[in-house]
Amino acid sequence: MITNEDFRNQLSRRGFLKTGLAGGVAVAAFPLFSTTEKAIASTKWDPEIQMIGLEEVTVGELADGMKSGKYTARSIAEEYIARIEAIDRQGPALHSVIELNPDALAIADALDNERKQKGARGPLHGIPVLIKDNIDTADKMATTAGSLALVGASPPKDSFLVQQLRKAGAVILGKTNLSEWANIRSNHSTSGWSGRGGLTKNPYALDRNTSGSSSGSGAAVAANLCAVAVGTETDGSIVSPSSINGIVGIKPTVGLISRTGVIPISHSQDTAGPMARTVRDAAIMLGALAGVDAEDKATNDPGRKSFSDYTEFLDPKGLQGARIGVVRKYFGFHPGVDAVMGEALEALKKNRAVIVDPADIETIGKFDDTENTVLLYELKADMNAYLARRGPGATVHTLKEIIEYNERNAKTEMPYFNQETFLKAEAKGPLTDKEYLDALEANHRLSRKEGIDAVMDKFKLDALVAPTDSAAWVTDLIDGDHFLGGSSTAAAVAGYPSITVPAGFVFGLPIGISFFGRAWSESTLLKIAYAYEQATKVRRPPRFLPTADMRM
Repeated sequence: MITNEDFRNQLSRRGFLKTGLAGGVAVAAFPLFSTTEKAIASTKWDPEIQMIGLEEVTVGELADGMKSGKYTARSIAEEYIARIEAIDRQGPALHSVIELNPDALAIADALDNERKQKGARGPLHGIPVLIKDNIDTADKMATTAGSLALVGASPPKDSFLVQQLRKAGAVILGKTNLSEWANIRSNHSTSGWSGRGGLTKNPYALDRNTSGSSSGSGAAVAANLCAVAVGTETDGSIVSPSSINGIVGIKPTVGLISRTGVIPISHSQDTAGPMARTVRDAAIMLGALAGVDAEDKATNDPGRKSFSDYTEFLDPKGLQGARIGVVRKYFGFHPGVDAVMGEALEALKKNRAVIVDPADIETIGKFDDTENTVLLYELKADMNAYLARRGPGATVHTLKEIIEYNERNAKTEMPYFNQETFLKAEAKGPLTDKEYLDALEANHRLSRKEGIDAVMDKFKLDALVAPTDSAAWVTDLIDGDHFLGGSSTAAAVAGYPSITVPAGFVFGLPIGISFFGRAWSESTLLKIAYAYEQATKVRRPPRFLPTADMRM
């Protein structure tokens, strides 16, 4: 059992996916809406009136609607923009979208014309997608990781994953807010806050946290502000906000999706991944995002297994005969979560999965310190390399200059928490240091060969299962996040895949279940996750309550 004190003391658990919050400390440096968009976005918020046409709609339903003529890419984009105005900027004011793409409607028009002339490119043709604001786009939108330090200098080209989305025909609707710098600046932060975007609120209970660092992506998908979104993770930053916002999130094997053009923390652990309301939609996105990139050597791993269509693995009977190990070391941090997981395990058994309980990873807790060490070294090296690519127009060019910028602009950038993690990273030496090399070797050995691979070999497992995270905690600007527990670290340190699916609720707050396993096992995990989702169908949309319903 991992105690609350353990989690508070382990910087690696969530220190690299949390960030503070400030409801309105900084005004967005770029306009969120153009004049045209304001004219479209005339919907006013009424909690009793939802977006009837597109509420909980899937990618497949949108594609069918465009094929039949019920929808166009433009009409879909207009509806989502209207909903963003009504829910994200007004009404409950989630602040999950940091900026809208001023070219979104023009892109949608072009895709509508292309559909008429040539047909659809694929399942994402004309589908609105929101992407996290640490993913480069060479367009009229900024890429800032939520920091005012990167305002004013656009990236020289699209990130590789954005190129993939554009190639698939997706409409890049806008950028989502995030925990600033993907929650790497401080271990006393509060998730969902950035200097540029302010605080993202949880659509299930507005006084609760969205978790980090893909906070905006999680809240936007949950609130039906887009069809699907892209998040990024170093340790928990996709799966935790997905769990806490009641959606599906996939943290793929490192190297399945290119990191080129994504503001980094750690090349050992960083990856982007899809966030969606259904496993099928997440699988569609995963196929579009995956690709081999000459600039990212991790995508050229000789053992890499990738598919252009992951939906072929979705089988409602996929649990039959699947051997799933229960990682009990990741349980016990909250009785409500354990109760939800008890029901989830019964559902797995009922659908003829073979449950091995317990199937503990014996090395859990042994790579916490070494994970911290690796992330600090790689943050400095990788951030400096990324900033060098942004060109001379950038305000900051190194981690040291970011630190200095924050010190000069402390009122807007550090109103609630400081930058002690940045300072620790800046003090580290090059990646040739023995301390770094020893820590990296220990990480891989303990999390892979002696960790996930060892337990899966021992029990001949197809996947491991554990609760993804706690329920959302009350947002706390003074003391920061209040994580109770979670299961992201083993797969994160190993660079292995993990999928979270809605499993239940505690006082109306979503709880997710994580399936994770060996490198490149996304197809197996998707098969299991889809079958579980279809057997349980737990997800329900948020009600934008002011606080949690303690009667539930």
